[in-house]
Amino acid sequence: MKKLFKYVLNSIPRPLLIQLSYLAKPILSLTLKGNKYTDPIDGRKFRSFLPYGYENPRENVLSPSTLSLERHRLLWLYLKNETDFFTAPHKVLHFAPEQAFYKKFRKLKLLDYTTTDLNSPLADVKADICALPFQDNTFDIILCNHVLEHIPDDRKAMSELYRILKPSGWGVFQVPQDLKREVTFEDDSITDKSERTKIFGQYDHVRIYGRDYFDRLKEVGFIVNEVDYTAKMPIADIEKYRLAKGEIIPVVTK
Repeated sequence: MKKLFKYVLNSIPRPLLIQLSYLAKPILSLTLKGNKYTDPIDGRKFRSFLPYGYENPRENVLSPSTLSLERHRLLWLYLKNETDFFTAPHKVLHFAPEQAFYKKFRKLKLLDYTTTDLNSPLADVKADICALPFQDNTFDIILCNHVLEHIPDDRKAMSELYRILKPSGWGVFQVPQDLKREVTFEDDSITDKSERTKIFGQYDHVRIYGRDYFDRLKEVGFIVNEVDYTAKMPIADIEKYRLAKGEIIPVVTK
């Protein structure tokens, strides 16, 4: 059964997988029900999570109930335990809203919650991140996770994010990042999808960010806090929630 899940999950593009998940989640949750691992987003417990990844799939990382990955569960815990995201009124803009978060954030009565994306059916506003239709200094919080690695002119996108964030506002801009790499790698000459998947980790990624990602954010004006939230967590919790130890949450302020 697990081998079948692995084949299916790694042969179906994630957007289609998300559409199918509404039917698949109840079956997956029931099949893998147990007590070893916990999805903190919905509190469900499982004997195992599912594998996920295009090249070299990661074992035991995809929650059967929310379809969250390590980064989603880490961000949820950070927002819940270290911010007032869930308890205070905020005007929030959420780019490419993740299914794991969308319904839960939408139900928060204190949030003035807007979603945006160029293609997502979950987007309230269809928009190009490099030319956003919002006034300057509009949002208290911006969530823009695993988006910038898709954008050819990421510095223009970062400038737009800075423009629409209120002074003293904050955001979380997670990206796939190789912290061992000092300089971001980009090569526009690589156009073959299979080659791009092999090099960049996904066919529609245009770069591999290195540690200089934080410098790019600073260049447009952001103050950047490189939050290693797992560093303050017990090892047992990192394993229970199936997090990636050492993953950095880029928290920006204006």
